[in-house]
Amino acid sequence: MNKRALSTLELDAWLEQACHEIDGQPVLARASATQQFRGDIEGTGQLEVLLTYHPDGSASSVGLERVVGRVGGRAGSFVLEHTGCVEDGVAKAQLAVVPGSGTHDLGGLRGRGWFVRPPGRAASLTLEYEFMEQ
Repeated sequence: MNKRALSTLELDAWLEQACHEIDGQPVLARASATQQFRGDIEGTGQLEVLLTYHPDGSASSVGLERVVGRVGGRAGSFVLEHTGCVEDGVAKAQLAVVPGSGTHDLGGLRGRGWFVRPPGRAASLTLEYEFMEQ
């Protein structure tokens, strides 16, 4: 990847619901969220997440997020795949741009990154990316 985008990620809304509970087993939950990207990535993300909560209070998650906005001065949308966890209240995730998901000027976008969100604060997001010929 030949470019790096640094942004903050502010959580606007988080709606979560338990979807599968068995006594003595980790809880499975589903969440929908809206996030604002500010910085080298500007825009709004709609995130759908599946989570499992562990007895120690930590969690594991997977999700998909459609981002509508700008990356590197180009406008369009793309989808990010999230694989994450929450430990000691800190949310962390590895990110990957879903191949072929870029639209308009973001067609051909490829990338990988991560974010870290301390409790009650915006996340710091890094995305290493490039544009492939279409």
